[in-house]
Amino acid sequence: MSEESYKKIFSRNLNYYMKINDKTQSDLVNDLNFNKSAVSTWCNGTRLPRMDKVEILAQYFKINRSDLIEENSTSDNDHYYLNEETREIAQEAFNNPELRALFKVARDVPPARLRAHIEFMKTLKAQEQGNTDEGC
Repeated sequence: MSEESYKKIFSRNLNYYMKINDKTQSDLVNDLNFNKSAVSTWCNGTRLPRMDKVEILAQYFKINRSDLIEENSTSDNDHYYLNEETREIAQEAFNNPELRALFKVARDVPPARLRAHIEFMKTLKAQEQGNTDEGC
C-alpha cells in the first residue's frame, strides 16, 4: 500500500474518533501538547505521525493503535450511525412503514402537541400492559 493510502486511512480514522469523542484539533493540541500544524496535517491527510504520537492518540481515545492506522470498520457503512441505539431505531423505521409515517407526521407537529401525543401513547401502552391506576 502506498504512503498516500496510509495517510488517507489515518486521517479518516483520526477524524472519526475525534468526531465520536466530540474533540477538535485544538483539544488534541491542548490536551496532548501536540504541535498545532502537525495535528492539522494528520487530520487533512498530508502527513503521518510518528508511532509514539499514534500510541498517545490511541490511549487518549481508549482504542488500539490499529484502530488509527489500519483500514477498519470506521470507514464502513456499519458505522454510519455513531450510536448503536440510533442505528437500531433507524433500521426499525426503515423496515416498518407505519413507524416511518409516524415519524414523518411528528416532524410537523408543534413541540407541545407532540409531547401531549407522546404522553397519550404512553398511557395507552400502560393500559394495554395493565399498569394503570384506575382509581385516579
